[in-house]
Amino acid sequence: MAAPLLLRHPSSREHDTGAHPERVERIVAIERALEERDWLGWEMRESPEADREALLAVHATSYVDAIAEACAAGGGALDVDTIVSAGSYDAGLHAAGGAVELVDALLGDGRRVGASLHRPPGHHALSSRAMGFCLFNNVAVAARRALDRWGAERVLIIDWDVHHGNGTNDIFHADPEVLFVSIHESPLYPGTGPASDRGSGPGEGFTVNLPVPGGSGDAVWCSLVEHVAVPLGLEYQPGIVLVSAGFDAHVRDPLASCTVTRDGYERMAASLRALADDLGVPMGIVLEGGYDLVALTESLVGTLEVVGAETATERPPVALHPLAGEAAARLGDRWPLVGAAAG
Repeated sequence: MAAPLLLRHPSSREHDTGAHPERVERIVAIERALEERDWLGWEMRESPEADREALLAVHATSYVDAIAEACAAGGGALDVDTIVSAGSYDAGLHAAGGAVELVDALLGDGRRVGASLHRPPGHHALSSRAMGFCLFNNVAVAARRALDRWGAERVLIIDWDVHHGNGTNDIFHADPEVLFVSIHESPLYPGTGPASDRGSGPGEGFTVNLPVPGGSGDAVWCSLVEHVAVPLGLEYQPGIVLVSAGFDAHVRDPLASCTVTRDGYERMAASLRALADDLGVPMGIVLEGGYDLVALTESLVGTLEVVGAETATERPPVALHPLAGEAAARLGDRWPLVGAAAG
């Protein structure tokens, strides 16, 4: 069986944001940690640029052109949080291109597991607006690639970044071909993602928001994955599982107040790896946030070790947390398998 695939590109270091939480030191620390571990034995590949067709499947033409023009002019602030430099457009193209190449490898080449590790992140980017440090919505571009190029009938996106993935939420809001599940701290930036937002039109029920209060740790997050996200996946039967993997719910992270640990991330990863195995489908990791360098590198490395293992790691059962039980009961009318988890 082919080794797991890790996609990266030097342009991630050319996205110069200056003194900013989403800074070049993030990717430097990640790559140093992986290099010290011989890249975990994964096959490394430099990502291509996303082609225009892939970007325009998600983003407006005028928006893509505006990002290119802003970077060509030397960069600046797109909003109060989102900075671009002369190298940012190229970095953004490779971040989206890495996510596309990930899907191509998983669905076209038969890879079982892969990861696209780039910056800038993507899950806040709307079709026509940059926000929250994000330019192009990398995981959304990847999902559309799976649907349009490879004929996947359904895609499951699990977003465990501590901030709500509002861009992904909105892009697929009315689309039943993508089941979007977001666990996020609330209230917190960007202020979206209430449990009542369940999608719209033909996509109603296919947006699942799981807000948690500040201070929530491994017990809450792991239970929401194990007792809500996993049965959702089993009932939905996607052709691929994609994870918007931010590591900013970690107890050390400066931008939020959740208390997840490396062990928690490894447990969530193990649950989703087991889900993908049970479904017989591949699993892809797309890097999002994480702003404490120690927490980011340790949690990411732990996640990759778990999902890239030859066989799924046996772990003790996750106890049903009351918040997960409440969420499962709330979702039971649309997803009976999830409702059964409420017991």
